[in-house]
Amino acid sequence: MNFKPKSASIVYYVSDIQRTETFYNETFGLGLERMEGADPFWLQGQLENGLDLIFFEMEGTRGNTPAIVFEVNEGGIDDIVAELADSGVTIVTPVSEAPGGWSADFLDPDGFGLGLWQSGELPRTLKS
Repeated sequence: MNFKPKSASIVYYVSDIQRTETFYNETFGLGLERMEGADPFWLQGQLENGLDLIFFEMEGTRGNTPAIVFEVNEGGIDDIVAELADSGVTIVTPVSEAPGGWSADFLDPDGFGLGLWQSGELPRTLKS
């Protein structure tokens, strides 16, 4: 497999986005920004080391949140997910539309949730 992650985000599914915004901005001073494109908005911020924290309001249970999401920087999310599946990796959510692009979820060997996200500006496949 040619995919080598260069960046990652930690994604949390939270029950109350406003409560989360208050806690992380006022208690932790993270300066999360409201991002539009999903209903409701989502929150996003970056730590000094470059790690992104992203919060979506949706049902989440322990074990599927938080999740580490790797960004696909050169395109080809469909190719990467196909290679993962061919390698025996359990695909939880096939490539599907996500805010600003495409995403897919899968499990590591211990059952921990991992994800991929790719900008919609990049090609979904690099194969001709």
